Amino acid sequence: MSKQPRTDTPASRTSLPVILISIAAIGGGVGFAAAAWLQKDSQPAVAAPAVVAKPDAILGDGVTGPQDMAWIPGGEFLMGSDHRLAQRNERPTHRVRVNGFWMDRTHVTNAQFREFVAATNYVTTAERKPRWEDLKVQLPPDTPQPPDEAMVAGAMVFVGTDAPVDYGNVAQWWRYVPGANWQHPRGPDSNIDGKDDHPVVQVSYEDVLAYAKWAGKRLPTEAEWEFAARGGLEQATYTWGEEFKPNGESMANIWDVSRQGRFPVVNPKAGGATGTMRVGTFPPNGYGLVDMTGNAWQWASDWYRADFFDRELQQYGSNVIDNPTGPSDSWDPDDSLGIPGAPRRVIRGGSFLCNVDYCLSYRPSARRGNDPMNPMSHVGFRLVKDAPAPADARTAQRD
Repeated sequence: MSKQPRTDTPASRTSLPVILISIAAIGGGVGFAAAAWLQKDSQPAVAAPAVVAKPDAILGDGVTGPQDMAWIPGGEFLMGSDHRLAQRNERPTHRVRVNGFWMDRTHVTNAQFREFVAATNYVTTAERKPRWEDLKVQLPPDTPQPPDEAMVAGAMVFVGTDAPVDYGNVAQWWRYVPGANWQHPRGPDSNIDGKDDHPVVQVSYEDVLAYAKWAGKRLPTEAEWEFAARGGLEQATYTWGEEFKPNGESMANIWDVSRQGRFPVVNPKAGGATGTMRVGTFPPNGYGLVDMTGNAWQWASDWYRADFFDRELQQYGSNVIDNPTGPSDSWDPDDSLGIPGAPRRVIRGGSFLCNVDYCLSYRPSARRGNDPMNPMSHVGFRLVKDAPAPADARTAQRD
């Protein structure tokens, strides 16, 4: 993928927070109805294969399979969605087949990431001084470089608002906070004490690759992620089925407008700023995976193209696509800075900020692109492993 050329200009007083909020606006922070492109009609869906029966979960115990991972048996499924709630980038549905693999039952937690840092002395993206070469590819070529003293380590933090606002400007509820990182996800005055079993956040794509190498695992492809998230339920709207709140019960950590009020207003009566919850707070899906939607967005390995599903259908038609690994470049027409080809990696699953008014990404088909060097307070990850399938389901631990 080609980078945008840089126009050499003297250092100016361009604000790093302004630059990074602009980048956030075209990544994980974009809204449900932000781009007209997302509203266009799609090509008709291909015919759906037979509904897959909800499977029994097979969980590794360190002997019959990797510890704390779930076996995902692989198979054919209808990827994407043509549901009325689906955004344009989720359409059209198309046939995909993936091989079997093991997947972490939960997001990688703060405790697990701490173990990695202790073993490797790794310093995350948010803990390092930003690099202009990472920033400039996300910006118009005539953007002046900020002065060196403005390049301060930190990350994007959801801060909310005091009152309802127009959804057109995410800078109203996102802020670049110096000192924010995985140990201080909301800034230097915050910490993760008592949250060992929460998803680690404020990790970039680069950080995730470093952890994966240490752990002997890898990121899932976008297709693997969606197949696993669906848990054997073919084309269900949610990872748990069709009803948003079965029996009135919440099924994921999202922004609950009935309790928290209108997004992004931070309601002191509801406990202040929202955030992650303990992994496994809600029931697992059919494969034994928890929090596949909500809690924190999850990185996937693919480059993000908003039109990728269209291109797949055009190339393959009704044929089954085997183990797709995504496009070779990025394209995002919702880029508010006018650089649709700026680097983006796929994120999936939505987060504690998703809600009925603004995001709606707590669905297994929902997808976004995010700057790979942009850690945020609502983005985490989980990994997969290519290991032998269980020889017999009866010899593996069952949920």
